[in-house]
Amino acid sequence: MILETLVSALLGLGLAWGVTLRLAHRLPSRRLVLGTGVVGALFGAFITHSALGDGHLFPTLAGAVVLSLALLSLLIRPVGRVHRSATV
Repeated sequence: MILETLVSALLGLGLAWGVTLRLAHRLPSRRLVLGTGVVGALFGAFITHSALGDGHLFPTLAGAVVLSLALLSLLIRPVGRVHRSATV
């Protein structure tokens, strides 16, 4: 379980770092992105581990990656400005 936690946190940090390098212009602060990646991966590993139980390392890590990427995708801002009319 400690190994799953450590590897999940490292996977989340690595994914967040990669997203930060690739999409830095569309993301908020780097600290927020890195923290979200780690927390998302830990929470995903916790949910997957709770659902599957012990002895399922790779599915648990896959759950960590999926939830981390899902949370990171929520931080991405649109490229252009959205013009909204006050009369609509």
